[in-house]
Amino acid sequence: MPLSLICHADGRARCSWCGEGDALADYIAYHDHEWGMPTADPVRLFEKLTLEGFQSGLSWLTVLRKRERFRQVFAGFDAAKLAKFGEADVTRLLQDTGIIRHRGKIESAINNAKRVCEMAERGESLAALIWQHEPKPAQRPKRITPEMASTLAQTEQSLAFSKTLKKRGFSFVGPTTMYALMQSMGVVNDHLEGCSARDRVEAARKQFVRPV
Repeated sequence: MPLSLICHADGRARCSWCGEGDALADYIAYHDHEWGMPTADPVRLFEKLTLEGFQSGLSWLTVLRKRERFRQVFAGFDAAKLAKFGEADVTRLLQDTGIIRHRGKIESAINNAKRVCEMAERGESLAALIWQHEPKPAQRPKRITPEMASTLAQTEQSLAFSKTLKKRGFSFVGPTTMYALMQSMGVVNDHLEGCSARDRVEAARKQFVRPV
């Protein structure tokens, strides 16, 4: 179904993926206060990298509603702590009904934590790596229409970012997954033209200091 704007009861126009019904409150909070807001916080970025991997094949709402439990059992997404998890931890996590119990994704999260630690040892940061793949203004449309948004699944930059991570040993980091990460972390602003959050996100992006 094509993406569009939807006007909710509070009179604000939002990207239609916020939906209706039971999902509405969760999605509105995420849409208005998180999605697209730029950050260089290493914990938030690693958390989102991990959770985007868990989303593969599922809805983001499923992951969003389990996020607090993920934080509790994944060491607050502290990569240094998560990197020390072993087989006993994997077994424990596979029995936790509060998260998504998928061995491959759990093991991938631990693997990726190790790769983040390796980067830190080399003086690199995940934040700088992510933002190095921000598209130049000339590569982005000035307006995001519903038609454009419906075709945005991966880009030249997300493909390059995916390849860079895979070379470093990361897993569950395909180009579509990485574009979703770039959207949510403000590397691009894909709020639709006319969305009540678009200008606010763009203003935050203009003031944001890119990590190097």
